Amino acid sequence: MFVLTERGVEQGAAMLARAQAEEPVVKEMGMIRMTDSTPASQSVQNQPFPAIDLRDITKQFRTPAGGIYTALHDLSLTIQPGEFCALVGPTGSGKSTTLSLIAGLDRATHGEVIVMGQPVHGVNPHVGFVFQTDAVFPWKSVLGNVAAGPLYRGVGSREAHERARAWITRVGLAGFEDRYPHQLSGGMRKRVALAQTLINEPQILLMDEPFSALDVQTRVLMGNELLTLWSSTSASVVFVTHDLEEAIALADRVVVLTAGPATVKGSYSIDLPRPRNVTEIRFNPRFVELYHTIWEDLRNEVMISYERSKQLAR
Repeated sequence: MFVLTERGVEQGAAMLARAQAEEPVVKEMGMIRMTDSTPASQSVQNQPFPAIDLRDITKQFRTPAGGIYTALHDLSLTIQPGEFCALVGPTGSGKSTTLSLIAGLDRATHGEVIVMGQPVHGVNPHVGFVFQTDAVFPWKSVLGNVAAGPLYRGVGSREAHERARAWITRVGLAGFEDRYPHQLSGGMRKRVALAQTLINEPQILLMDEPFSALDVQTRVLMGNELLTLWSSTSASVVFVTHDLEEAIALADRVVVLTAGPATVKGSYSIDLPRPRNVTEIRFNPRFVELYHTIWEDLRNEVMISYERSKQLAR
């Protein structure tokens, strides 16, 4: 019997993402440009439905011992077009599972997942996914990786490679088009992953701790790079992180999830000015105030999760 675990979904997500890139998609999605200070264009703001609508979601997994593990319980969350939303919560609180449901990589046990006004029943071509681990093709060059999406969507080779070169330049990798992933640093591979995803003009961008493996300096640079790239799209972003400072520095809204089984404990609007520098914004008095307020909610859930893990270890 096949046993599905939460870890298995996370591992399978990267495989499915690659498969999605190799599946022809005939729909072409237009991209509406915006500025960092205005997270969505007027036409996107007038969209009659949310970008993402999670309605009373419960997700259960069968454990290897034959039991049932509930990762999410009655979780409801709405994300608007063009909104940058960060999810924070203790380890094992179902953050990655939530992204998998939005992407159509897995199905909810109960409840409904609505993306761009339509129920999700499978892998969604409107969604781009940047994983914690590298999901680039190791046998392809930087240019080949970035051009892969448009090529498999039926774009001609010349146009696909022109678009790929433009995106490679935008992420600061001009001159590295012929390099392979093993020849790049961790930060450079993340830039390739961003270009590889954003070239397909996703309406929703899911990011699962994308910068967690990077050193502090590179992480800050990538945060600023992400905001710059996001400002040229109409994409809604769902960004999972364990770093509350990172969440506040990047997002329009921070959502705190409870210890598993997870539901939404609190939702906080981040009323900091844009455009932002993720280093300098941390010295803003309002940033410090927001951090203390959100941490009060998050700390309690972290402690609950920690005490549970100690009890299980006995």
